[in-house]
Amino acid sequence: MEVEVSIQDIFGELYHESVISVETWQEWCEKWLEILQTSLPPADAYELGLRLTDDAEIQELNAQYRNKNQPTDVLAFAALEADIPQSEEMLLHVPLYLGDLVISVETAARQAQQQGHSLKTELAWLAAHGLLHLLGWDHPDEDSLTEMLSMQATLLESIGDRTLLDQITPV
Repeated sequence: MEVEVSIQDIFGELYHESVISVETWQEWCEKWLEILQTSLPPADAYELGLRLTDDAEIQELNAQYRNKNQPTDVLAFAALEADIPQSEEMLLHVPLYLGDLVISVETAARQAQQQGHSLKTELAWLAAHGLLHLLGWDHPDEDSLTEMLSMQATLLESIGDRTLLDQITPV
């Protein structure tokens, strides 16, 4: 399975500080999509966008798309929610576009500090959470939330990050 991740690190450009390399993001997304393959429509290749930004930009997006005029940690814009027919031939030649994730590094930094773990861990947590939303996962009730948190734990463990596992793995 091929995975193309288009990364825009606006936060790194604005503040001259990239937290996670493009190569690392690519590796993580490949591992995660392998694990989540049963949640994916069949295709030979997949594509998604990841934008790392600041509170000001994510607040604009949150206001525009969710009518919430405040910063948030992660937004997921799923492309698979639309019923757009794709032929088998097309899926063999063009990656299936899953959607875009937007993460506020500023909010992630505050949350990491509050939780007592690294910014890298928080960004991985938010990216995994957003990716699950891109694939149709949601948490409208406790059972769904528990299932989603369990999958997030699996995704984090797959990249060697066990920092949050005690906090998020249901007992």
